[in-house]
Amino acid sequence: MGAGELDGFKFEQCHGKDRVRVTRVWRRKDGTHFMVEWSVGITLFSECLPAYSRDDNSNIVATDTMKNTVYVKAKECSEQLSAENFAILLAQHFTSLYKEVTAANIKIVEKPWERVSVDGQLHTHGFKLGAEKHTTEVILSESGVLQLSSGILGLSLLKTTKSGFEGFIRDKYTALPETRERMLATEVTASWRYPFKSVSSIPENPLYFTERYLNVKKVLSDTFFGHPKEGVYSASVQSTLFQMAKAVLNRFPDISSIQLKMPNLHFLPVNIANKDSNIVKFDDDVFLPTDEPHGSIEATLSRFWSKM
Repeated sequence: MGAGELDGFKFEQCHGKDRVRVTRVWRRKDGTHFMVEWSVGITLFSECLPAYSRDDNSNIVATDTMKNTVYVKAKECSEQLSAENFAILLAQHFTSLYKEVTAANIKIVEKPWERVSVDGQLHTHGFKLGAEKHTTEVILSESGVLQLSSGILGLSLLKTTKSGFEGFIRDKYTALPETRERMLATEVTASWRYPFKSVSSIPENPLYFTERYLNVKKVLSDTFFGHPKEGVYSASVQSTLFQMAKAVLNRFPDISSIQLKMPNLHFLPVNIANKDSNIVKFDDDVFLPTDEPHGSIEATLSRFWSKM
């Protein structure tokens, strides 16, 4: 963060532009269209203390300029590229063009537009909105030091069996019964760090990180569900989270660490009773969905050399 001393105080500052929405469409000669929709956040760390202390704005990059830069740079991308590569491109622009800027932090959230299929054939220019979102964060300093991470927002997963919760601490405040049969539902937020330390060290494929995102999402989902017929038993959300994180690090050597947030979204078995007896006997087949309150489980798994 841009820092210095003002009037005997330590002062830290940054400024930027958030939620800059941009859509880029690429058209191939065969008539096939490709598109992305990004929400871009820009934060610049710069030497502009006089703006705070002396009403001198001469070292400020206007946030409106940042917004316009997003559109210009999107236009300059004549070929498809990942959100990660676009974030790196923006960070390079701000740290190289402006001598006042010491570092740039670029965050992008990509909406999940998916190509539609009509009569079993992929449409050349038709898209529908999916569910979970692809995220990335790039921090690039003027010296060229790079920090790069990607993630997923809103990956909703549910299985109707093969889940339980037993052997937990019981005391006078405990009312939850133990069970080996329950529904398990969560909405995964994931963030993983890449080990690349400079722009020159990242893969040249402009869609490398898009492909990696799709592959990580598949590994997380497949590990949660297990075999398509037999499934896999979950002793707790904690256990399942660890198996998911471990599967990602085992599968992808270019990921140095992964953080998972997995709320336990409850589906409570319905039982209706009066003072005499049960009005209806349910057999774990009717549930009350509720997400408030919910359990909150979060953990990070890192390789020993990772600094996440």
